[in-house]
Amino acid sequence: MANTHRPGRPTAPEDPRPAPDTVLDRLSRGSFRAARITHTEHLPRREGRHAVWPDRIRTDVVAAIRAAGIEHPWEHQAAAAEHALDGESVVVATGTASGKSLAYLAPVLSALADGAEAPNGRGATALYLAPTKALAADQRRSVRELAAPLGNAVRPAVYDGDTPFEEREWVRQYANYVLTNPDMLHRAILPGHPRWSSFLRALRYVVVDECHTYRGVFGSHVAQVLRRLRRLCARYGTEPVFLLASATASDPAAAASRLTGVPVTEVADDASPRGELVFALWEPPLTDLRGEKGAPVRRTATAETADLLTDLVVQGVRTVAFVRSRRGAELISVIAQERLAEVDRSLPGRVAAYRGGYLPEERRALERALHSGDLLGLAATTALELGVDVAGLDAVLITGYPGTRASLWQQAGRAGRAGQGALAVLVARDDPLDTYLVHHPEALFRRPVEATVLDPDNPYVLAPHLCAAAAETPLTEGDLALFGPAAAELLPQLEAARLLRRRATAWHWTRRERATDLTDIRGGGGRPVQIVESATGRLLGTVDESAAHTAVHDGAVHLHQGRTYLVQRLDLEDSVALVEEASPPFSTTARDTTSISVLETETEIPWGDARLCYGTVEVTNQVVSYLRRKLITGEVLGEAKLDLPPRTLRTRAVWWTVTEDQLDEARIGPEILGGALHAAEHASIGLLPLFATCDRWDIGGVSVPLHPDTLLPTVFVYDGHPGGAGFAERAFHTARAWLTATRDAIAVCECEAGCPSCIQSPKCGNGNDPLHKRGAVRLLTRLLSTPD
Repeated sequence: MANTHRPGRPTAPEDPRPAPDTVLDRLSRGSFRAARITHTEHLPRREGRHAVWPDRIRTDVVAAIRAAGIEHPWEHQAAAAEHALDGESVVVATGTASGKSLAYLAPVLSALADGAEAPNGRGATALYLAPTKALAADQRRSVRELAAPLGNAVRPAVYDGDTPFEEREWVRQYANYVLTNPDMLHRAILPGHPRWSSFLRALRYVVVDECHTYRGVFGSHVAQVLRRLRRLCARYGTEPVFLLASATASDPAAAASRLTGVPVTEVADDASPRGELVFALWEPPLTDLRGEKGAPVRRTATAETADLLTDLVVQGVRTVAFVRSRRGAELISVIAQERLAEVDRSLPGRVAAYRGGYLPEERRALERALHSGDLLGLAATTALELGVDVAGLDAVLITGYPGTRASLWQQAGRAGRAGQGALAVLVARDDPLDTYLVHHPEALFRRPVEATVLDPDNPYVLAPHLCAAAAETPLTEGDLALFGPAAAELLPQLEAARLLRRRATAWHWTRRERATDLTDIRGGGGRPVQIVESATGRLLGTVDESAAHTAVHDGAVHLHQGRTYLVQRLDLEDSVALVEEASPPFSTTARDTTSISVLETETEIPWGDARLCYGTVEVTNQVVSYLRRKLITGEVLGEAKLDLPPRTLRTRAVWWTVTEDQLDEARIGPEILGGALHAAEHASIGLLPLFATCDRWDIGGVSVPLHPDTLLPTVFVYDGHPGGAGFAERAFHTARAWLTATRDAIAVCECEAGCPSCIQSPKCGNGNDPLHKRGAVRLLTRLLSTPD
């Protein structure tokens, strides 16, 4: 919340800790280590630029900010506050630790303090939305500290699923700064709007924090939740200003406008100071092990990160190692502790893991220990990425590319937050995207952060929100423009399904059940599958119905709060997966087969004789088996068959075709055509997250030497969500850059015939067969040789 670097105070006090260059030199000593660094980027120290608060910010609010140790704002904070005071929605898109929270809190606190002086004491209210409950709780603590000098003028309160029922009525009646999440807004506040009427009548500001996290299907749902909020506010006579905070993003104003549905001004010129950052790209070496089809296996990023964390702790360098999975965080911590015990018995206790599933007090204790220096090393999931202000770190290790440049810089920014120099190291996984990035540093350091992709018009997203809106208050013709052009087309279908009924000039919800139960805004729809411990009957959690076949099939390894379970049986009829606690020395990966048919080609452009298309497709998928892999090496131990029913998905896809003449020019005969197309498909799926804010598990692909709908060799890449998530559309619009990166990723890999670093996929239903690495390079080169 508060500025990490405070004007009027020294931002880089004399520090005995080694410079980041020195730390990196020590890590890379010896030829076997030095060869693993593929690039080093130096980001120079940056001085801060001060400003003054707009004179419309109350003097007592400015005094409270000064009492917190912040004499003057940075220029971007003052600019954002000015827009908010002018009644303009604004997004602050600046770097980690740049004081984004204070940029929106200054005008919000000023408005709340003004409102407290109104005759009824409810002159203004504000709503704060965070993607996680933990972040909302952290923000409440920060607001309470900052607003303490204002007395009872600011009354912050968290309203989420953990709020006791006896407190909820107080929050509705008396809180003027309510901190919640989109889920609670969707399921409780909007459906219960009559009880929130006094709050909504006074709603001045809506804060949307970490708005870059609202992407894909989840972001599309949140966009419609915000439109429902705006509709109810209009009913109560208010038109709140939206204040959004984001990690630096490509075209943040457009993304914020698409999310909220209102024009948004961006403030993206970061005026906060920054210490020097040395950023190294690190590629683990190939091992003597062999994987599928005899492909070489690279040392895992988990094992490499554990080694680096050990070395940094021995040096006394305060470090966080980010890893994508809870199990990975625990594993890195355990390995580092074991190796540190061999050096000094006092060191293992100074390393720990930090992940979701810990109690709040446990997380706070770890944060304090890291900040004080009692902890020197922490292996953390992204639970530490958002909203937790951990200053004083010297280094950050990033175990595998986190999926977006926004997340990469969020994690790297955790080091050096007190103004000192810092080191960041990205340790590549055995993955096409990671391999590409460590050999193409310009893709990380010379490109803007990717655009946030979401599609509020997705009918699978929009339909349940139209029903929810009608249940809140009947829908009228005048409401339809708020929900987008697809709304009018969907209403007859909702009437035919007897979900809505038109009476006079409005549509009404007709069912007894709650309309908000039609959709889970974080899930893929359908009845969630309950994960139950067979020995005790204890409910461990749920998994989306759409993911159950791959996540909790018979024999699957399931992780829950740091414990490992084996799935004994998946009961699809009752939506239950029975599990037992176990410690298998392997992980599991589902295998599937997929076919695809084109339903509608919406856009088509020529690439010479080739065609690039975008449209609606139907995907038929069946999980047929699963692999067991060793935990550390990834070596395949065996494959087991599964008997699960096929499933269909109507979604959006991008696809490209090539002609016989182009194949002849690329020297691709029938004997290698299938392998070349298949390899290009795998690699393009691996590289798409560089251009769209998705994970490779959000998308799928199919390649066919002769597709019945196109009558040509065709490669499809599709969104793995009903109705699409915007990823395929983004791929269509960035196709040349995306497929160029795909070709380069395959060509640069040092393997001979293909490996997990280039063309092998961990989720291939065909056992990565056939694949032809050189054919894929020639095919893509020929495709890209034609001008647009």
